Amino acid sequence: MVENFVGTWKMISSENFDDYMKAIGVGFATRQVGNRTKPNLIVTVDDQGTVCMKSQSAFKTTEIKFKLNEPFEETTADDRKTRTVVTLENGKLVQKQSWDGKETNIEREITDGKLIAKCIMGEVVAVRTYVKEA
Repeated sequence: MVENFVGTWKMISSENFDDYMKAIGVGFATRQVGNRTKPNLIVTVDDQGTVCMKSQSAFKTTEIKFKLNEPFEETTADDRKTRTVVTLENGKLVQKQSWDGKETNIEREITDGKLIAKCIMGEVVAVRTYVKEA
C-alpha cells in the first residue's frame, strides 16, 4: 500500500551513490553536490490517489506528482527529461525512468520501519536509507 510510504523521511545513509550518478551520466560538479546532499523525502497521497513525492534539501527541492501505473514526464534533480512510471510491486514502490534509450529503476520499500531506496542502473546499485521523522 502506498499509504505505508506517507510521511517525512530523513536520509541517514547513502551507499554507492556516486557510482550510480556516474552510471546515469551525471557530470562531476553535479555529483559533488549530490554526494553531499542528504535530502528529506516527503510522501503524501490525496483523495484521488495522486501521490506527491518531494525531495527537499538545502540545494534543491524537486517534486513529482503521479498516479500509480500512469506514465508521466519527469524532470529529474540532475535535469534529465524522463518518461517515468511508478508501480507498486510486492509492497515496493518502483519508479522506472526512461530517457535517450536508457532506463533506471528506483525501488523503495519499507523494511524494519526504514525506507530503503535502491537506485539501479544496469549492474550499479546505490542504496539510500531513510528513517521516519516523528
